[in-house]
Amino acid sequence: MPTNDPGPDPGPATDDIGRSACLALLGAEGIGRVAVSIGAVPAVFPVHYAMLDGEIVFRTAGGTSLDAALRNAVVAFEVDDVDPLHHGGWSVLVVGTADEITDVDTRTRAEELAWRPRRTSADVHVMAIRPELISGRRVAVSPV
Repeated sequence: MPTNDPGPDPGPATDDIGRSACLALLGAEGIGRVAVSIGAVPAVFPVHYAMLDGEIVFRTAGGTSLDAALRNAVVAFEVDDVDPLHHGGWSVLVVGTADEITDVDTRTRAEELAWRPRRTSADVHVMAIRPELISGRRVAVSPV
C-alpha cells in the first residue's frame, strides 16, 4: 500500500560560498570567534575584529589565556549570521597563523580602524590572523 511518508528529512540545503564572497562577508567587520588550543583543549573566544590587508585583526589584553595561546599559533576564526525565523544563514571559517602585529606602521594603521569598543589600555595587543584556508557555507532559507 502506498504511503505519504516522504522518508527521513535530509536536513537543510547547504551551498559552498566562494573565496571572494567569504572575504566580502568577513569585510563586514563585527564580532567573530577565535578558536585556539590551550593545553590541548579547544577554547573559543568572541572578539571584535576588522580586516586589514586581507588579514583578520583584533585586540586582546595581555596576560589572558587568549593572549598566551595566540603566539605564532595555528588558529581558527569563525563569523556567521543566522536568520532564526526562516532557518537560514551562513558561516565563514578561516584557518591561519596568528601573531601580534609588531611592525610600527602596520600597528598604527590597525589602531586607526573603527574598533568597537575602543580600548586604550597600554596592555592591549593587536593580533593578526593570516588566512591560509577560507571556506564558507550557506544554509538555504526554508519556506515558512
